[in-house]
Amino acid sequence: MTQLLKSTLLIVTALFPIVNPLGSAPIFLSLTHYYSPGERKILSRRIALNSIALIVGSYFIGTHILAFFGISLPVVQVGGGLVLATTGWALLKQKDEDTTKADVHRSVGAQDLLSKAFYPLTLPLTVGPGSISVAITLGANEPHTGHLIIFSVVGAVIGSVLIAASVYLCYAFADRLARALGETGMSVIMRLSSFLLVCIGVQIIWNGLSALLKSVGGVVH
Repeated sequence: MTQLLKSTLLIVTALFPIVNPLGSAPIFLSLTHYYSPGERKILSRRIALNSIALIVGSYFIGTHILAFFGISLPVVQVGGGLVLATTGWALLKQKDEDTTKADVHRSVGAQDLLSKAFYPLTLPLTVGPGSISVAITLGANEPHTGHLIIFSVVGAVIGSVLIAASVYLCYAFADRLARALGETGMSVIMRLSSFLLVCIGVQIIWNGLSALLKSVGGVVH
């Protein structure tokens, strides 16, 4: 039971600040402003399920997938950081929608909804390269032999479900947050969140580049 609690808390404490569903909620709302509240809840549910799959998959088989393709973790950080920074920059430059246009909802099919649920709403907005690299690192350092593996598996799944539940709640009710803050407040938070997304992307790129430069320096010496 100690291992179960440890694995659960490790996933939640390490990944929740990086996933940051409350901070991502304004960006989610901006990217889905033309959807109805019901459609946003469907999207939120799918994003939560995708998040569980990404976190658990990265935790248990991330290192094996990277090894199979011959990709190092720093390279994943550089590539993922570029995607994250690009997404944040595009949102930062995005013009504020006119209120009358924002209130108009277009009719979309289930396929159109679900096609956007993974990219860009799950990856890289919700579970980005930072979350994936941390999950892979945590999984590589957890016990995978003996009876402890069962507690590691269950703990990782419980932790991922807790994070996904917070994602669903923040995204599904993002419109209520927008109403509470008002148009100006929401615009300010959106700009700040977008800027932070760019900064996080740049930081992840730098982390990856630093590790790559150190490995090059080691080879030279």
